[in-house]
Amino acid sequence: MKAPMALKGAPGSPYTRKMLALLRYRRIPYRLLHGMAAEQAGLPKPAVELLPTFYLPDASGALQAVTDSTPLLRRFEREIPARAVQPRDPVLRFIDSVLEDYADEWLSKAMYHYRWQFAPDIDKAGSVIPLQYLGTCIPAAMARGAKQQFSARQIGRLAVVGSSALTAGVIEASYERLLDRLDAHFERYPFLMGARPGACDFALYGQLTQMTQIDPTPMAIALARSPRTVAWVGLVEDLSGLEPGEGDWIKSDALPETLIAVLQEVARCYVPMMLANACAHAQAAREFQTLIDGLTWSQATVSYQAKCVRWLREEFAALRPSEQALADDILQRGACAALVHEALASACAN
Repeated sequence: MKAPMALKGAPGSPYTRKMLALLRYRRIPYRLLHGMAAEQAGLPKPAVELLPTFYLPDASGALQAVTDSTPLLRRFEREIPARAVQPRDPVLRFIDSVLEDYADEWLSKAMYHYRWQFAPDIDKAGSVIPLQYLGTCIPAAMARGAKQQFSARQIGRLAVVGSSALTAGVIEASYERLLDRLDAHFERYPFLMGARPGACDFALYGQLTQMTQIDPTPMAIALARSPRTVAWVGLVEDLSGLEPGEGDWIKSDALPETLIAVLQEVARCYVPMMLANACAHAQAAREFQTLIDGLTWSQATVSYQAKCVRWLREEFAALRPSEQALADDILQRGACAALVHEALASACAN
């Protein structure tokens, strides 16, 4: 690229952190716009205000506001081939996609839950995040008002995300188990995908930046259970000096048991939630209830997550028969096979 691409983002956005770390690793020049800088520069507005927002040329060459980290990551893979984060091996690439979606769509619930359910976390996020958008030079009275309004709005969205007194135990236990399994994996491998990072590593990193570096409650849990994972987050922030080789990926026909254990955690909560949500979306239901880890889970239906299930199933279906057989074996070992095989009607019945 001849000039740094522009994007609007914020430190308190896990998806911004995901993409910034990706850009650094891939050595893609960028310039990060804070606060109202994009609007002041006259850049186009996205259809939906999400962070990060990239300003990229469309087919005619006109700048377009583009959001959604996963399609953006794949666009960069197509247009800028060097230092790819999607494995060439189609089976490993599919497993990478599953893990990326888990981080984006399930681990994000833990991030939001801890930030807006616990008093110290609410106080910190409410105090700091508005100042990162409005600027540190605003008057104290304006800062107090922004804190109150921002916190109220975010807390009001907890039910949409699925965080409630009913689901708190599921979310918190899942986060703690994940830390334990990551600790075991990172003792042997520097990344989920082996000796070089995959898309899933950057998705995981994005959510964990908030929970291991910013929000006090999950920070304390992470430090107690897995200092190794806390250190990993700090390292992934800037991997521009890493020189990856094609042989650095783990082998899809020899996935380590530590990664299978991570997939088993994916199966425990993410898979039943995603399938129940997809079923509810197919039935045009506004909310759904299902069992996760033996406990009742209830939340609003999310149309985007229904698309995620469809995209993963399409990626699996595009594999050749021999590749599907290998992917099936991995999914069976990780207890994730329902993600691509279970009929949505069955998920509704659960």
